[in-house]
Amino acid sequence: MEPLEANSSCSNGSLVTLLCLSHRVVCQVISDADPADSVQDNGTLDNFWVTQLESSYGFYIGLGLAVFSSFLIGSSIILKKKGLLRLVEKGGTRAGDGGHGYLKDWLWWAGLLTMGGGEAANFAAYAFAPATIVTPLGALSVLISAILSSYLLGERLNLLGKLGCMLSLVGSTVMVIHAPEDEEVTTLDEMSSKLKEPGFLAYAAILLAVCFLLIFYLAPRYGQSNILIYLTICSVIGAFSVSSVKGLGIAIKGFFAGRPVLQHPLTWILVITLVASITTQINYLNKSLDIFSTSLVFPIYYVLFTTIVITTSIILFKEWVTMTVVDIIGTVCGFLTIILGVFLLHAFKDMDVSLGNLPQVLQSGQQAPVTRDDKNILIEVDNSSIAPEDKPQTLA
Repeated sequence: MEPLEANSSCSNGSLVTLLCLSHRVVCQVISDADPADSVQDNGTLDNFWVTQLESSYGFYIGLGLAVFSSFLIGSSIILKKKGLLRLVEKGGTRAGDGGHGYLKDWLWWAGLLTMGGGEAANFAAYAFAPATIVTPLGALSVLISAILSSYLLGERLNLLGKLGCMLSLVGSTVMVIHAPEDEEVTTLDEMSSKLKEPGFLAYAAILLAVCFLLIFYLAPRYGQSNILIYLTICSVIGAFSVSSVKGLGIAIKGFFAGRPVLQHPLTWILVITLVASITTQINYLNKSLDIFSTSLVFPIYYVLFTTIVITTSIILFKEWVTMTVVDIIGTVCGFLTIILGVFLLHAFKDMDVSLGNLPQVLQSGQQAPVTRDDKNILIEVDNSSIAPEDKPQTLA
């Protein structure tokens, strides 16, 4: 059987000559194939490589996006702060007094765009990595903003703040080492079946009941005096917002893979849930920040929000099913270490504590100087001017 010449027809049994540089190969046609099938096979092959890449490096992609997101969000705070300070230097009306002159400063807009990029990267991180690892790594943004503010804004980072930064880094590293793996949920149909499981439905019903109780009964009565009310509302709602983000991440990946995700009703349910959740969170978080000190709000909110999100992720995606006891203990210890680091970074940020004056503070038994936040102080009494006999006495 002779090889085919140019313009010859290809039929079963025909020979085809292939030339590549110095090599010459003769192939035999054994069957006919539809060109459309060949294109489909090539597309399937491309999707296969994408799937292999995601399955092999998806966790590291999500981890990188989470860290990158923290860096952008932490940097954005510094850029926006610099823009607000420049407004004050120019004699403009401060933002706290109702001024909007910062909208004309490109540095403030750079900070806003940087924060938007950070939130987008954080959104994408949930599509690749477990929420159990993405959410706690959000504490790195606080660490980055604290470090950058000490260099760029002249704000002093005391000894306890530096120790808090180190503990946050150590805790984040421990959590990454012992991080759980996502259970395979790659389509909206699989996500829908997860949401319909009795365990998650019961958990979601409990969260909604707690949320309604807090919003309609406890918040109007105790929200102005108890810091936990508003922050608990934000944290409970966060369970639904993070679950929605996770589901929308799956939908976005399916959209680029050519699946008809826009026709799936779950996509629009997740969008509506996400918008309602974020709106509610912003509302009550702003109320909390307006009433209580930031040094109290952030650590408490971080602990409540992260704890509820991790619990939701465990129940919905069963991320810890395949983990060993050592990995579970390591993850919990890493999370507790991050909590301790965030607490040290915020709770004692106004104290003048350094290696130079630490021995004197410990030997004298006196507290380091503290700059008080006037949000929680109605009246301050200087007890040093009261004579010993005028002070309240206790009966022996």
